[in-house]
Amino acid sequence: MPDRRFTKQDRLLKPRDYSGVFSQVTVRVPHRHFLILATPNTLGHARIGLIFSKKNLKLAVQRNRIKRLVRETFRQQTDMPAMDIVVLGRQGLAELDNPATHRILNELWQRLRRKAQRADTASG
Repeated sequence: MPDRRFTKQDRLLKPRDYSGVFSQVTVRVPHRHFLILATPNTLGHARIGLIFSKKNLKLAVQRNRIKRLVRETFRQQTDMPAMDIVVLGRQGLAELDNPATHRILNELWQRLRRKAQRADTASG
């Protein structure tokens, strides 16, 4: 597997990047513990932004663990479409252990790819 680092160009950095995704959602992947929103970009690679609130994950250690797992699973995806992606956490996320979270996220990335491909063929 190639060495794929999680660099600044892989992240949504500015508020306008996030608002662009929220205002033009083309792909929506719901799950009981996560919600993934995405919109195509012109950069040629995927970027990710994370939103995990204190309301759903009370402790900073919980928020940091989930963010670390999301970044790690995203980094391992080699064939993501060129999209800006926002991952939001929902209630009950703190009770998941690492292997379960990993499994859920890998399934969500697959669903995102399928939905993005369908949205791309429908619009093109």
